[in-house]
Parts: sequence; C-alpha cells; structure tokens
Amino acid sequence: MRLRFAALLWVVLLLGSSISFAAGPAATNPAQADADFAFQGEYVGEVDGAEGLESWGVQIVALGDGKFQLVGYPGGLPGAGWNEQEKRQAEGVRSGNVVTFSTDEFTATIQDSTFRVQDSGGQERGTLEKITRKSPTEGAKPPQGAVVLFDGSTADHFDGGRLTAEGLLMEGVTSKQKFQDFSIHIEFILPYMPAARGQARGNSGFYMQGRYEVQMLDSFGLKGENNECGGLYTVAAPRINMCYPPLSWQTYDIDFTAARYDASGKKTQNARATVRHNGVLIHDNVEIPHATRANPIAEGSEPGPVYLQNHGNPVRYRNIWLVDKQ
Repeated sequence: MRLRFAALLWVVLLLGSSISFAAGPAATNPAQADADFAFQGEYVGEVDGAEGLESWGVQIVALGDGKFQLVGYPGGLPGAGWNEQEKRQAEGVRSGNVVTFSTDEFTATIQDSTFRVQDSGGQERGTLEKITRKSPTEGAKPPQGAVVLFDGSTADHFDGGRLTAEGLLMEGVTSKQKFQDFSIHIEFILPYMPAARGQARGNSGFYMQGRYEVQMLDSFGLKGENNECGGLYTVAAPRINMCYPPLSWQTYDIDFTAARYDASGKKTQNARATVRHNGVLIHDNVEIPHATRANPIAEGSEPGPVYLQNHGNPVRYRNIWLVDKQ
C-alpha cells in the first residue's frame, strides 16, 4: 500500500502543472452564480480628495461566503486612466444587500450598484457607479482570406471539439490545421469561482503552435504575474493586468512569430509574440526563449496547432480566427 501511495504521489507531482483542484462550484452564467456575484465587478467615479475631486476606479473581487477584496486605482481603472503605480486595498463583507469595507482612512459601502465613500469622520466623499467594460475588439470580423477556426457553427476544425448548448467552444481542443507565423483573434469567458484561488480559479491557456502559452486565468484584481491572465507563462508578466471580471467576454489579439531553425535543425532565433488583452498592449514583441510548461508539442521547426488547454475549469470560447502569414 505504501508503494502504491508513493507511486500515485509521484504521478500527481509530475502532472501537477496540468491538474486543477477546483474549490467550490463553477458558474458559467449569472443565473448559476451566488448572491455575491451582483457586487463583484468594476466601479468608476470621483472622490473628494486632498486636492479636490479625483477620478478613481475600483475593482471588487468576490472571494466566497460574503467576503470581498477591494482594489482601488487612482485616475481610473487599469487601461482606462490608472496611473499604473498606486493602489489601495481593503477587505469587505456582505450583510444582506450591502457590502461594507472599512479601513483607518475610509469606509465604503456598495448597494444597488453604487459605491459610496466616507472619510474616517463619517463625511461622504464621493460615489462610484458600476460599469461593464467591453473589449474594443470584441466581435471583430475576420478579414478576407483569414482562417476561421470557430464561428459558433461547428467544432469540426478542432480535434476534441465540443460545443455547449449555447454554441460555445469548450476547453481542451487542438486545431487540425497547423501554422507558423500568424495573427489570431480569440474571445473567451472565464467562469465565476469565488471560493477558488490561484491556478484553480478559471484556468485555461492558449498555446501558440501547441508550444508557447498565453495564460487564461481569473486574475481579476490581482497584480498581473507571468502565471496570471495575459502572462506568457513563466516567461513574462503582462505590462498591465487587463483581466475583466469573471463571466465577462474578453479578447486576445496576438501576433506570433515562430522560432527559426537552420538546415541542421539548430534554433537560430527564438519565438516572439505581441499580445493585446482586451485591446490593450500587454506584450510588445517579447522573446520566448523556450516552450512553456505543459506544452503538448515540443519545440521544433515544423508548424504547430492552436491549442486551448483543459485545466479542469469550464472556460468557453467564441469567434476564433487567424491570419496565416506564410
């Protein structure tokens, strides 16, 4: 029995990068979500500060069981006014239809999609309203000559292709066609999993040529590391974390240049990628020195497929098309 347990433990450790231990249920639409879902999201408005009215953006992250994390951004939301330097954070709890955050500097409440801020003396300093952002490239049409991999009508362009009842592509698919240099547009939606943390929270990934991963993960409100949403996995963190709240449609628009090899098979140039997440540049022609973790295709000179990882979470996709540059 001890040997069998040790062998099982070794397998788990070996495959750990592709196994997800989800915490709690995953909602794939708002009707399945808990009461906290209505409060999580993004808020914008003005607060009366030391130098007069100041624009602020706030992200409210649901953590399960009525608990929340607040991340405040002077100037506006990431990609929409934030100065990309300062942040404010606080923890909050829900009681009925009100969420309250308290620190030594301020108290804030959310009710009916309005975020109200009071200073330490109880004086109201401003209000922010909940908004829903959409990527400027959401719904982008494929140009003439593009390879349409998924338009909602069929999953036949992928090995392992499966559709939901709503006609969305499910995770864990590999394109039958293979590519070298290309530009690709992908739309994806991450599940709502408030009790999950880290790599177990809405995890998938897009692998260029099945070799190099741009991470997909519910990283809403996080710092933006190389293993979070938009990260070139373990290689480069996004310049800014542009992850929208879970159950929001998001976009990747990626220009990929494959690695180059000489006649003997020796690599002479590393692969490179430029990535726009929800329309914002997060990687600018970044060099990728090696295949990323859990890559199904080893590095090499031959073309490779579009691969959408199955990490155990119900991530969904639509409107996938590619311009082959060969």
